[in-house]
Amino acid sequence: MSQGFRLGAFTIRRLQGGVFEVDGGSMFGVVPKALWEQKCAATPDNHVLLANSPMLLHTGQSNVLIETGLGNKLTPKQKGIFRVRAEWELVAGLARLGLCREAISHVILTHGDFDHAGGVTMLGDSGGLELTFPAAMHYMQRQEWEDVLAPNIRSADAYWPENFAGLVEGKNLHLVDGEEEIMPGVRVERTGGHTRGHQAVWLESGGQIALHLGDLLPMPCNSNPLWITAYDNFPLDSVAAKERFLAQAGAKDAWLLFYHDPKILACKLDGDGAVREPFCAQ
Repeated sequence: MSQGFRLGAFTIRRLQGGVFEVDGGSMFGVVPKALWEQKCAATPDNHVLLANSPMLLHTGQSNVLIETGLGNKLTPKQKGIFRVRAEWELVAGLARLGLCREAISHVILTHGDFDHAGGVTMLGDSGGLELTFPAAMHYMQRQEWEDVLAPNIRSADAYWPENFAGLVEGKNLHLVDGEEEIMPGVRVERTGGHTRGHQAVWLESGGQIALHLGDLLPMPCNSNPLWITAYDNFPLDSVAAKERFLAQAGAKDAWLLFYHDPKILACKLDGDGAVREPFCAQ
């Protein structure tokens, strides 16, 4: 278990939500490989390694989870298709920190894709499907939830109904309309772009600020606003949102948090998008 990243009075820890490989070109859209491979290593068959790293935020009063990883419901066939290289160990990772599943009070999802929301539910010891964090309130944008319930032909392959079984609005699901402070120092804001209801998470404590941009900024090598993934459903919205949010982060001297980077949990970017002050978690 890695040491925590300190943000004022907050502590952020990366947990193991699974590791897989995806086609390299899919992570950079129309950007030629000759350019992106200078910043991101690829396998001989053109795949890149992606972590799926839920972040445990301890505020001093609450244990907040940002994203939930792949979950433990993938079949052997799916593991082969997605080239899974490390298993989901979210519950075990919490246990190593002395936390049970019921200790998580809030779960924030940037969006509903299976690699971010797969751990919302899990197969329990009896083999049945259950909420992984039964005491938690789960936070999503209302537009995202509407699309989860009625996906279009493109998003249906990413929104899996079994990942949301048991979530009920007003009981354990809170839907956000645009922007909302979840608790002091923790705020979500809709970005759109990657999905219609994709949201960012702003964290602030002790005069320090961090921004989790989910799949708008999966890794530091995606810092160029035009280097968006082929998975973005609304690419021009992604470009505009990245420009806006990265400008805000720069003006605030904010840390950027990364869900998919295998090494870097947090860093700051200079004016050219180069990494500075990286915090690497093992």
